[in-house]
Amino acid sequence: MKKHHLDWSSYETAGQGDAYAGIPATGGDFAKAVAVCIGDKQCQRKPKGVMCPSFRATDDPAHSPGGRVKVLKAALNGELGDDPFAGQALADAMELCVGCKGCKRECANQVDMAAIKIEYQAQRNERIGISRRDRLVAAMPRWLRHRRILRGLIRLRNRMPWLAQLGERFFGISAQRQLPEPVTAPFVLHPQGVGRGCKGLKPQQHTHSSVAYRSMNGVDTSNQCSEKDVILFVDTFALHFEPEIAAAAQQVLTAAGYNVITLQAQPDDEPDRALCCGRTYLSLGQVEEARHEARRLHSALRPALAAGIPVVGLEPSCILSLRDDHLKLGLGEDAVALSKQVYLLEEFIAREHDRKRFTLEFKPLPRGRTLVHGHCHQKAVGAMKSLRKVLRLIPEFEFEFIEASCCGMAGSFGLEAEHADISMQMAEIDLLPALRAAPDAAILANGFSCRHQIREGADRQPVHVALLLRDALITGEQTC
Repeated sequence: MKKHHLDWSSYETAGQGDAYAGIPATGGDFAKAVAVCIGDKQCQRKPKGVMCPSFRATDDPAHSPGGRVKVLKAALNGELGDDPFAGQALADAMELCVGCKGCKRECANQVDMAAIKIEYQAQRNERIGISRRDRLVAAMPRWLRHRRILRGLIRLRNRMPWLAQLGERFFGISAQRQLPEPVTAPFVLHPQGVGRGCKGLKPQQHTHSSVAYRSMNGVDTSNQCSEKDVILFVDTFALHFEPEIAAAAQQVLTAAGYNVITLQAQPDDEPDRALCCGRTYLSLGQVEEARHEARRLHSALRPALAAGIPVVGLEPSCILSLRDDHLKLGLGEDAVALSKQVYLLEEFIAREHDRKRFTLEFKPLPRGRTLVHGHCHQKAVGAMKSLRKVLRLIPEFEFEFIEASCCGMAGSFGLEAEHADISMQMAEIDLLPALRAAPDAAILANGFSCRHQIREGADRQPVHVALLLRDALITGEQTC
């Protein structure tokens, strides 16, 4: 292991003076991150919680964090040959990790297997190359610059089985699964979100995808911004696949008196391409590409961060990457500042309500019970508490959290031909049975992948909390 792709320096002193179960001989701080596992087998139990979806689905200890640690230690101790990251033993051990981050919260010593898998995948990519499928999926934010062409191809593939079979043969994307289809037109910031707040910030038109932005490029906002300014980070999924979610979030925040601002890239850094957190690259071990996306985003956000303007987002995997994974990209103070200033929509509303600044009143919704499925990353960082607080702001709203681990989609994992079946097995452990037991209940799920899995596995239409709040704000009518 000649170099690390992620920054593991936070583990520099790990294992000193405690009972860690042996730090491997090679691997430096990465080896110390692996060695935080003390082998207590908590990950091989099935209590309520997230950890560990692959163990729950297989009942095989080899597919638990502890089982993976054993193989990783053997690899770093030289027991699996000269180049274990290119070998089959380590590939088999890491294959079914879905990066849920459950172990980081529920493991006694908080082993971060999701980050460890990113490093493993990056090491493997360096040695054997990146597959066609991983290149295709990771670069989705770039492909979406050609949204109309991509939309047409995906629609044809989803409707013509022979094309789906061809895609499985050449790219390894399961012919049995539908692919999400981009919408005809992406999110456009409504004019009501423009015109108040920071002086000197002029609305700009996004030249390629017709997305309206308030640009903060090169502007000193330190003495110009109101405490009611908020940056809405519109992720790739909300921008191109479900723009109604971003529009709903803007409506709710604007109704509550906030001046909603979105961003565009710096003029010298692909200004015709939307900003992205790099999650699709990161999850597939393409760290340098993820680092490039992170730098673009940090550059555009730098003046806002200096001014203390909160950054609010909608997709758990994206927003929590900014809070967690970006700290391992070696990007310095920009990443640290953003991690302290970024919130999921429900986290921001809960915080502002506690501070008596979010005083918007909602109307009751004429619906029965709503089942709530949390994204793994929401659960891993404790963000479900904020969601509960926000749902309680809706009068007479009856809801129930589903006790479930990962939905099984896990980004592109459930779309991969060799993983499509076990993806559904993960969903069948808790999530899908809970939905079938309440056929008349509405469903709330904030994760893009979660909603995809629920639509295919249960033939139901889940909604994002932004849509729920918008309905309670405007008419009280049901979305689903």
